[in-house]
Amino acid sequence: MSGPAAGTARADTTTEVVCLGESMVTFLPSQPGRLADVPSFGRGIGGAESNVACALAAAGHRAAWVGRVGADGFGDHLVETIGAYGVDTSAVRRDPVRPTGIYFRTATDRGEGAHEVAYYRAGSAASAMSPANVPYEEVFAGRVLHLSGITAALSGDCLALLRELTAARPGRPLVSFDVNHRPHLWRGGGDASVLLELARRCDLVFVGEDEAEEAWGIVGAEAIRAALPEPSVVVVKRGSAGATVFASGLRPGPRSSDGGGAETAQASRSTEATEAGGPDTVTHVPALRVDVVAAVGAGDAFAAGFLSATLRDLPVRDRVRHGHLMAAAALTVPGDLTEPPARHHADRLVALDDEAWGRLRLGPGWTAADPAAEEVRTP
Repeated sequence: MSGPAAGTARADTTTEVVCLGESMVTFLPSQPGRLADVPSFGRGIGGAESNVACALAAAGHRAAWVGRVGADGFGDHLVETIGAYGVDTSAVRRDPVRPTGIYFRTATDRGEGAHEVAYYRAGSAASAMSPANVPYEEVFAGRVLHLSGITAALSGDCLALLRELTAARPGRPLVSFDVNHRPHLWRGGGDASVLLELARRCDLVFVGEDEAEEAWGIVGAEAIRAALPEPSVVVVKRGSAGATVFASGLRPGPRSSDGGGAETAQASRSTEATEAGGPDTVTHVPALRVDVVAAVGAGDAFAAGFLSATLRDLPVRDRVRHGHLMAAAALTVPGDLTEPPARHHADRLVALDDEAWGRLRLGPGWTAADPAAEEVRTP
C-alpha cells in the first residue's frame, strides 16, 4: 500500500484536510434554457477541491485550500467567499499575469444532452501551478491531502505537480484522490489513462463506475479494484445504485453501541453487504432517494462527507452514509455548495437501521429541519 493506511490519518497537526486545485467563479442561470437564451446569471463559486474544503469547514473541520488565482476581482471573490466558509486560504497564490478562471452553465443535469457548460479557463492562473511554485510546507500540513484528476488535465505543469504530490515520501499525509474525469478537459490530446497512474499512488480513491469505463475502459466495481490494488480504500460510486467500498484493515459496520446494530463480515441483505475477500472488506451502501434540484456538486459533497467520517474514525458503512447525506444536501440546492446537516442530525440518520435508511427520502430544506421533529419524508 502507498503511504499510511486510510484509517490512520495523522493526528499531530492543526489542519485536518488540505485541498489543492483550481477554483473558478461560476455563473448560474436565472432560468432554464440554452445559454443563448438565458437573460441573466447569478455569481457563485465552483471547483472540486475548494468545494470539498468548504463542505468540510462547514461541517466543523479545519480545512485549507491551496490554489492559484489571478490578481483580479474574480480572484478576490474566490478567496473571500471560500474563506467565509471557514477555510484557511493563506496558502493561495496570486498570479500577476494570468486571470482567474470562470464558467457558465445551464440549469439542466450534467448527464442530460441539453446540458451546456462554457469554460473560460485556458491559460488561467491555476493552470500555472507547478512543482516550482506550490508551497509544499502548507500542502503537506494536514492529516489528509485531497486532490482531483481535474488538476492533472489543466497543463503539463499541473500534471507534474500531481505526480510530485502523490509520490511516496516519508511522513506523507494520507492522500485522497477523486478521479473526477472530465472528458472535455482531455480533448486537446491529453491521455486520461494518466488518472489511473495517479490513483494507484494514493491512499484513498473515489471513482465513478461510469468514468472508469469512459476513461480506462474498465467495467464493474471488482474490475476497478483489480486495476487499483495499491490504495488502502477504493470507493466506487455507482449512481442511484449507491457506492461500494473496497477497504483493507478497516471495520466495515458500526459498533454495537452506535445504535445501528452490530454488523460484521457476515452482514446480511444487500443494504450492507460486507464480504471477506482476501485482505479487503467489500461494503455496499445504497444511495438515498433525493428530490433533486440541481445535479451539480454531489460528487464533491460525497467526498467531503466520507472524509469527515474518516477523520472521525467511523466504520466504513457510516463513512459512506455520511457521504450520501452530504451529497443529498448538495443535490437539493441550485448551486455547488450548501450548508450541511448538523452533525448530530446526520449522525442520527446514519445510525438508522437498514430498513429505515431505505425509506429515507430527502428534499429541499431537509438540512435545516428541526432535529427534534420528523426529519424525513417517506412514501
